[in-house]
Amino acid sequence: MADVNDVRLSDALLAEHRAVQQLAYRCAEEVAAGLEPGVTERETTRRMRAWLDANGVEDWFHLPFAWFGDRTAFRNFRLPLQFFPTNRRLEDGMPFILDVAPVIGRATSDIGYAGVLGTNAEFDRLHDHLAGHRRLILDLVKSGTPLRDIYVACDELATRSGYDNRHREYPFGVIAHRVEPLPRHPVNRTVTGFGVRALLALIRSAVVGRRRGWSPLWGGGRRSDHPATPGLWAVEPHYGSGPVGAKFEELLVVTEDDAFWLDDDLPHVRRWAARQVIA
Repeated sequence: MADVNDVRLSDALLAEHRAVQQLAYRCAEEVAAGLEPGVTERETTRRMRAWLDANGVEDWFHLPFAWFGDRTAFRNFRLPLQFFPTNRRLEDGMPFILDVAPVIGRATSDIGYAGVLGTNAEFDRLHDHLAGHRRLILDLVKSGTPLRDIYVACDELATRSGYDNRHREYPFGVIAHRVEPLPRHPVNRTVTGFGVRALLALIRSAVVGRRRGWSPLWGGGRRSDHPATPGLWAVEPHYGSGPVGAKFEELLVVTEDDAFWLDDDLPHVRRWAARQVIA
């Protein structure tokens, strides 16, 4: 199993990615546990960045994002700048999403953590619904189903449950993107919130993919009319119900003849188990 730069995704390399993913989720959980009414999205992302800087993060695929309230559902987002943190204040009963993609060494993670301050029954229903997407995505990737068909299948599952696709609001409308192991020579610079090294790796992947008939961006269009290519994919199904949005994001490993989630010991998986959600 090799990425576009012919780097073997060995057990050791997967362990590095798993460790960074666990670190990112620990950050999200600890910052989420300290959120209080009145805190802003900007203050929350500053807390996330300080936590990760203090815990060995060297670079970024992207800096922390935070969305509160109806911003979790990306309603009326028209410009890229609307994704960046604002002075929106968190209130009791509000959903929130924390999203960050740190890098340590050659390993990247990209995670999305959804929660609520206090209680919100609609958030609970929507988040429980995402368990079915995690199972569906894995089953269809393992079967060799083209990515665009999996995208459509996820939308159909959401529609049957009364929810709508919000990841279509991301750049290029993707539900996932490839994550490549990075060169060992850190640039450690960001441009408009995104790390230069990681962006260059994604661009290289796009160039190779275009030549070979696949895309590193998993969307619902014809460029995703192929099975998942071997490597790591950051998968982020994001759905909404009115002003409430919820998502998870984690790494999926695809080999020549199999696929599996990089780690099952993650906050959303533990939450579903505690709530006895059946995918």
